[in-house]
This record gives sequence, structure tokens and C-alpha cells, in this order.
Amino acid sequence: MPTSQDMLARFDTLYAVGDATIDHTHREFLELCVAAGEAEGAAFAAQFHALFAHTQAHFADEEARMQASAYPALGEHRAHHRNLLGDMDRLGQRVAAGRSAMARAWLNDNLPQWFDLHARTMDSALAVHLRQQG
Repeated sequence: MPTSQDMLARFDTLYAVGDATIDHTHREFLELCVAAGEAEGAAFAAQFHALFAHTQAHFADEEARMQASAYPALGEHRAHHRNLLGDMDRLGQRVAAGRSAMARAWLNDNLPQWFDLHARTMDSALAVHLRQQG
């Protein structure tokens, strides 16, 4: 599985879905993943929090677009978001308590795998739907 840095470097060929808003937000997401992954000590907590806040806003905006366009897979897509946000929240609490090892491992191992699957399936399908809606 590629790292977040590898994913960012190959964004245009692997993860661009053809929707300017989604693509911009996904690029920002990966940039924040890289920044958090490279951060040390207290800076890791700040970067992880920034990634979590961005992800919350990213998902809220995406879900609003799904709602407005009557996206038929809204429920499944939202559930995928909610699961990730729950993981991030639990890990963020550990980071805030000074225990960042698990969050760092998750950031490096699980999050890239989640993003790879989510972007290539759910978000690419959403982009097709949004283009069809005009």
C-alpha cells in the first residue's frame, strides 16, 4: 500500500475524480496526512487535530452535495464517513492525552488504505453522479 506522500505525488493519475471541489479537498486531505505523518512531538497533536477538523468539514460539505443532488448512495457513503470520523475522534482523544503511538500507526497504515478504497469507489461514483446532475 502506498504512503500518503506517494498518494499525493501520484494524485492526478490515481485519485483525481474529475470534480474540482472533490479533487481540491482530497489533495488538501493528503497534504494534511503527510504533514501529520512527518510531525514530531507536540506538533503531531496539532497536525492530527488539523487533519480531523479538515476531515469533518470535508465530509460535511460532501454530504451536503449528496443531499442536494439526491444521491442514491448517500446513506452508505455517509456511514463510511461516520466510521472514519469515529476512529479519528477516538484516536484524537488518545493523542490529546499524550498517547500518540496508536494514532501515528493508524495514520501511516490504515488511513492510506481507507482513502485509496474510498476515493476510487465511493467518491468516483459520486463524481459521476454529480456530472450527470449537471
